[in-house]
Amino acid sequence: MRVTNRGVTCLLLAGMAAVYLPVSAAGQSIFQVVPTPNENFNNGLIAVSASSPSDIWAVGQAAIHFDGATWTAFPVPMIKGDNTSSLGGVSDISATEAWAVGSVNVGLANPGQVIEHWDGAQWSVYPGPTFASGDQPNLSCMTTISPNDIWAAGWLLSGDGNILSTLFEHWNGTAWKATTGKSGDGFLFGASADAANDVWAVGYTTKLTSGTFVMHFDGTSWNAVPSPNVGQGANKLNGVAALAPNDVWAVGSSTAVAPPKSAPTLTLIEHWDGASWTVVPSPNVGPNSAYQSNRLLGITAVSPTDIWAFGSYFQANGSGHQGTLLLHWDGSAWSLAPSPNPTKGGFLSDLLWAGVVPSPGNVWIVGAEDESPHEGTLAIHSTTAATIGPN
Repeated sequence: MRVTNRGVTCLLLAGMAAVYLPVSAAGQSIFQVVPTPNENFNNGLIAVSASSPSDIWAVGQAAIHFDGATWTAFPVPMIKGDNTSSLGGVSDISATEAWAVGSVNVGLANPGQVIEHWDGAQWSVYPGPTFASGDQPNLSCMTTISPNDIWAAGWLLSGDGNILSTLFEHWNGTAWKATTGKSGDGFLFGASADAANDVWAVGYTTKLTSGTFVMHFDGTSWNAVPSPNVGQGANKLNGVAALAPNDVWAVGSSTAVAPPKSAPTLTLIEHWDGASWTVVPSPNVGPNSAYQSNRLLGITAVSPTDIWAFGSYFQANGSGHQGTLLLHWDGSAWSLAPSPNPTKGGFLSDLLWAGVVPSPGNVWIVGAEDESPHEGTLAIHSTTAATIGPN
């Protein structure tokens, strides 16, 4: 199984999601920054997948590959780092086969999805499902069960953009086929599977105040599964890791108060035990002001008792500067873990989007860093993650 793969002091509701803790100044991070190339003006990485420790793809507004020694950039059709297109999901099958999905022409005429295929030599656009004229399909994530069983997920805007449906596309070894979910009121940002009949996708719903949104594929159909929310404001799930039918984690953010009141977002972590989703307490940096939001963008697992969740947090002074946020699960509790901030620009903007575990204890997490005046690729790596003990 491969997991793949973007406060004001107040009282929280029962099953609170946030634990207020200061950022730890002590301790050296077990993750080190590894040099990565930049091919475009903007190069942020949103997804990562590996077939082995020497065959790893990371994609976003660029595509880079790790061969066991170095990262190398590769051109990808239609992905130019100009903020109108990006790849949100990647599936690395082998050295000669990989898939990536995303969205193109964002904010321009004829927005839609793109499916790309790697054949061992180059990336090329691959035919996807056919949609009606005016439809706007968006693919934001993917997960792989086998080379002939791959899911991509996102959302579909139809009816001149007035109708929202969840979108699922499946590769059966021959062609990509699209289906829309029964619950057509949510955006999906993360997907993970531990079996062909146990596939999860998460995001947020647009009903009333936006809230967590979870869908599950049981081998026959996709169905919405109830998931909790914390506080009275917006809740969102960005990443999911399915380890077993009774062990699935999802991460994102919550907000304590509803608009027009203002409060920082807080980390949100939820767990599926085979019967229901529940909120698990998770720490935050601060928050020491209404500006110091915390958010989790992704999650990856070494084992059921060694899991990493990550994203970014904002500085308390309202400057908009953000640094990497890293949380660790040791089987008992989530805790803050030190993480590097390698920004080379004048505006701190480092964040972590996606992670992969190509072999036990070998953890890669990718994202973006400020490379003023543009956004650069970011990869951090640990080969000792399996040896970490309770914090």
